Amino acid sequence: MTALPEDTPYDALEVRSPAQRESEFWEALRRMAAHAKTHAPAWAERLRGIDPQDLTGPEALARVPVLRKSDLLELQRASRARGEDVFGGHATVGWTARRPHPDTAARVFGSPGPIYEPQAHGPDYWRMARALHAAGLRPGELLHNSFSYHFTPAGAMLEGGAHRLGCAVFPAGVGQTELQVQALADLGAHCYGGTPSFLGILVERAQALGINLPNLRKALVSGEALGKDLLARLEAQGIAALQCYASADIGLIAYESRSRDGLFVDESVRIDIVGPDDRPLPDGEIGEVVVTVLNPAYPLMRFGTGDLSAIIPHSRQTASPCGRTQVRIKGWLGRADQATKVRGLFVHPQQVQDVLHRHPQLRLARLVVSYRNGEDHMELLCAADNPTPELTLAVQQTVRALTKLRAEVTSQVRRLRPAISV
Repeated sequence: MTALPEDTPYDALEVRSPAQRESEFWEALRRMAAHAKTHAPAWAERLRGIDPQDLTGPEALARVPVLRKSDLLELQRASRARGEDVFGGHATVGWTARRPHPDTAARVFGSPGPIYEPQAHGPDYWRMARALHAAGLRPGELLHNSFSYHFTPAGAMLEGGAHRLGCAVFPAGVGQTELQVQALADLGAHCYGGTPSFLGILVERAQALGINLPNLRKALVSGEALGKDLLARLEAQGIAALQCYASADIGLIAYESRSRDGLFVDESVRIDIVGPDDRPLPDGEIGEVVVTVLNPAYPLMRFGTGDLSAIIPHSRQTASPCGRTQVRIKGWLGRADQATKVRGLFVHPQQVQDVLHRHPQLRLARLVVSYRNGEDHMELLCAADNPTPELTLAVQQTVRALTKLRAEVTSQVRRLRPAISV
């Protein structure tokens, strides 16, 4: 059985003193804010009355209005309707055939909503190498990447980090379980990347087929919570699975080390935990995760993720046993809004409304998401006067087209409450 490598920091940034980290962050933020105010129309508006040079600490940053993911969806939609920037004026990259930008985007991705995200040129744009290193991936190894390469950036995010580390990647994507098990056995991948539930499925299928995976000893999982039962099952198979918290908009937000004492905030990110008034809460209190990322191409400042978490008390002053000195959060503790994540992809209330608009035969619809047998399960309950198998099939196809997810659709004649439950 392959031994895990020593849990060493990825670079000197992870072991900086808190004072040095704070000083360097605010200096970089002022540069980025000035760039954004000049080159991104939406940021010129959001930073109106704020001099970027005054962004010297948390109180000054709190003057910037929170931009929530749900707001970004509507702002992008309105901007496209006007024939303007597809990113709602929040990016400094794009393509000049549509609107002048200082730089050209390398790729554009579409997440459910849809929300469109740019990728700028350069290695490891989403900064995932740091999390992969913490999970134990080392140069010369093979990553089995089961994140989607279709529409969303998840697969590309992890691949960029692996390449930065000097690793090869098998771009497995999602589905085709038995073929993925065969590839894991044939290629001898050292590390898995993907959702934790799918890793559990792959391991169980390998056992059922009598296939050994002796090299698979490491995993970086994201997109959904890693439950204690699944973690124990993976550890029993000799697989050390660590979690990271990432999004298509931000890239890496936070990640675990083998000390398992919380998730370290990425070195290019600042997290504030805010209450209903959007003001930062004291360490230890649960609130919405609001992120500021040092990314001049897509300079999201005070970006409200809708996720709930808390900063671990004293982690600002006390280093982890692994040596990393960055502040740590408790991980995902729920949602602050009605959006929900299913198998690593967001589903928004507006998408349920879109189903109703496309199928006027439906009077009401309610989306129910549950966790069964280690997997997310999504069901759309519909009220229709004349439910038919043809209508059910059509609604299923619409749900899949809008969310990129399969859903069970149940048509009911009885009246449902006019609410969307997630």
